[in-house]
Amino acid sequence: MNDEDFMRAALEQARLAVLAGEVPVGAVVVKDGEIVGRGFNAPITRHDPTAHAEMMAMRDAARHLGNYRLVGCELFVTLEPCVMCVGAMFHARIARTVYGAKEPKTGAAGSVFNLFTEARLNHHARIEGGVLEDECGKLLSDFFAHRRVEQRRESIPAGQSPLPLAGEG
Repeated sequence: MNDEDFMRAALEQARLAVLAGEVPVGAVVVKDGEIVGRGFNAPITRHDPTAHAEMMAMRDAARHLGNYRLVGCELFVTLEPCVMCVGAMFHARIARTVYGAKEPKTGAAGSVFNLFTEARLNHHARIEGGVLEDECGKLLSDFFAHRRVEQRRESIPAGQSPLPLAGEG
C-alpha cells in the first residue's frame, strides 16, 4: 500500500464520523505497511474534547501494539493536525505524519504555525501534506454546507415557507 491507499483508509474513518454526527476527520496509524490503529472524530458523542481522530487512532494503535510509544509508526489524517494532536504524536514518537486538507484556523503543521519545525522541541517527525487534499477537503466542505442548510431549516418557524412569496421581497 502507498500513501494514497492509507489516506483512503483515513477517509473511510472520516465517513464513519459523519454517520456518528461528528465533523468528518479520520485517521489511521501504520506500522511496517500495516494499519495498526484507526480512529475518527468523536468529541461530541464521547463528551471528550481530546477525542480527535488522531488521538483515537493513536489510542487504538497503542492498545494493538501494547505500548504507548508508537516508534516507527506513521499517522495518516484527513485534516492538518492541531497543537494537541501534534503534541500527542511527539509524545508517542510518531515518525511521520501525512495529512490531506489544510486547516487554516488551527493547523499546527504549517497553516497557523509549524510545530514540526520547532527546534526547541525534543522530538521531531517528518510531515507531508496535501495527499488526496481535494477529496479530504470536499468531504469537510460538503459536511459544513449540509450543516448550514439544516440550521437554516431549523430556524424557520413552523408553517412558514423558506422562500419569499410572490410580491414579498
